[in-house]
Order: sequence, then C-alpha cells, then structure tokens
Amino acid sequence: MDHLEVAQEVLDSILGYLGFPVSVEIDRNAETLNIASNDPKLLIGHRGERLEEIQYLVNRIVQDRIPNAPRFKVDIDSYRAEQEYRMIEEADTAAVRAVATGKSIKLEPMNSYQRRLIHSHFKDHPEVKTWSPSDSARLKRISVIPKNEGNSSSESAS
Repeated sequence: MDHLEVAQEVLDSILGYLGFPVSVEIDRNAETLNIASNDPKLLIGHRGERLEEIQYLVNRIVQDRIPNAPRFKVDIDSYRAEQEYRMIEEADTAAVRAVATGKSIKLEPMNSYQRRLIHSHFKDHPEVKTWSPSDSARLKRISVIPKNEGNSSSESAS
C-alpha cells in the first residue's frame, strides 16, 4: 500500500466512524484525496477551516505510519480546487491594479499553503513581485508589489 492508499483508508474510516457517508477517490496526478459527499458544508466548515483540519489530521496519521510519505491534499466536491482558482484570479486582479497604480496591494490573510500557491504563481511575473512577513503568524497577508515601484522597503509586516 502506498501513502495515498493508506490515506484513503484512514480518511474513509474516520469519516465513517463520525457518521459521514462519503466516497473517497485518489487523484495521483494532483496528490489529492477527493471526497464526494451529500453534505459537504459540514466537512468543509467556515471558509474551509474544517477541511484544512481534516487534511492536517490525515497527513499526520499517514506520516506516523509511513515516515517518509509525501504530503497530500484533501478536497471535498472540488471546493479546494475552486477556492485556489478564485484566489489566483483575485491575486491577478490585484497585480493588474498594482501595475496600473504603481502601488503595492495587500491580499486577504492566507495560510502557508495558500501563500506558497500565490508566491509560486507570480515567481516569474515580469511586472510584479510578492512579499509576505516572516513572523510566526498562521495567517499572513501577501503584498503584490510592482517591480517598478520606487520604494518597496516601506512595506509593513501586518
């Protein structure tokens, strides 16, 4: 059994014991477990917090069983995929505004996975760069900064 099969079994068991009738499928290309549910809102939670907690828990259990297992994502009825698409769209809109105004634009607070996604999206962008504070806060705001901005050192760490 590989790490995704173990994760599928763990996730199916946990949700089954909790009384959620679900089906869990593996997407090996995306390293994702996809949950199909009749009531996804309960599993997703407010702004995806419960989904993040489920993903964290299952990753930890799999890491305990297979210490070198790579991390994977858990998605419910394509919620995470749609959220990531919307986040990138919003970041692209902010980048257009930043270039047009010549001023930095701060995005909504994000967790580390979301920040990595946005930083990676803009990694080779010709007109903007991204920055986020290096403090220990769980949620941080990324700044989208035009590369031609005169003084980017005025960014605050909030």
